[in-house]
Amino acid sequence: MMLVAAYLCAVLIGITLGLIGGGGSILTVPVFVYLLKFEPQLATSYSLFVVGISSLFASFQNARKKLINYKTGLIFAAPALSVVYLIRKVLLPMVPEKMFQIGDYTVLKSVAIMFFFALVMLLASYSMIKGRKEEVEKKDEKFNYPLVLLQGLLVGIVTGLVGAGGGFLIIPALVFFAKLPMKEAVATSLMVISINSLIGFTGDLNHLKIDWNFLLIFSSLSILGIFIGIFLNSKINGASLRKGFGWFVLAMGIFIILQEIYK
Repeated sequence: MMLVAAYLCAVLIGITLGLIGGGGSILTVPVFVYLLKFEPQLATSYSLFVVGISSLFASFQNARKKLINYKTGLIFAAPALSVVYLIRKVLLPMVPEKMFQIGDYTVLKSVAIMFFFALVMLLASYSMIKGRKEEVEKKDEKFNYPLVLLQGLLVGIVTGLVGAGGGFLIIPALVFFAKLPMKEAVATSLMVISINSLIGFTGDLNHLKIDWNFLLIFSSLSILGIFIGIFLNSKINGASLRKGFGWFVLAMGIFIILQEIYK
């Protein structure tokens, strides 16, 4: 029954991604950890694959509509790629399961990953609830390369550690630092997410045992959800839905913190 519920969640994750242009993928890790009882590091690895493949298919749709700014996307993705790969390939395997001691409390690697993930969820929920500005206020400003590269590094760290795409960081950066219109920023963000996530996933292949059968089924259902979400996009108010989903993500982030403290 838990597996069936997880597969239903995969469809819902895809629907959310197709409907509001992001956010749904941030639920993959909680599904893997709390519903299927996967270890957090494996859950973040599986999330990278699901996020990467789902975003890739969404990018194909956006490419057909000519919404992707490839030059800006590659500039943004370049600094993140090596960071994501090194975190997954080198850093995480090196971190001991028992990280450090605070009094009588031992901070475990798995707990630290979930706490950081919860923090990312809280930041993402704030971004969704606050909403997006549809236009850049100062259009005469030039492309800010240093800030775009710095933001790319930050996204690489987030993606590598918690397996989330980081769209809530990428989209504002593309709008305000790269001066892209909102629709182009969302489409370019999905391309960046797909590249970062899939590169990060390859860093796990040598030290994690991957259940490809499960992962491909889950990802296929998520992709199915994307097409359903894209179909529903013209029939539902995306802005209101994004704000409501933001409150749900906020509640999930608080739940994860409490779960890790009191388990």
